[in-house]
Amino acid sequence: MTVYNGTAFFVEVPDTDLTADIRGQVRQVLAQADASLAKIGSDRNHLLSATIYLTDFDNLAGLNEVWDAWFDGDTAPSRACINATLADSRYLVEIAFVAAAGNVE
Repeated sequence: MTVYNGTAFFVEVPDTDLTADIRGQVRQVLAQADASLAKIGSDRNHLLSATIYLTDFDNLAGLNEVWDAWFDGDTAPSRACINATLADSRYLVEIAFVAAAGNVE
């Protein structure tokens, strides 16, 4: 994670169960994001943007289901979804986040 002028930049990939389906892997990534945000005094309501890398756009519905449930109301940040080959062939998703860091109100 890099924090610069009150803005944090970080990437999360699934790390506990790489045999999980897209919903399971997205849950892992979002749980890690919660932990990373807490370390910088922030939370998911202070995400500014997300770039989501999917290995298969057929997984978009599963991603959206978990993503939408993670946010309260209309607090989701802007996002882009990209079809990509990821570093580990077992990864179905990777998310790059930008968030406001530290003492956010």
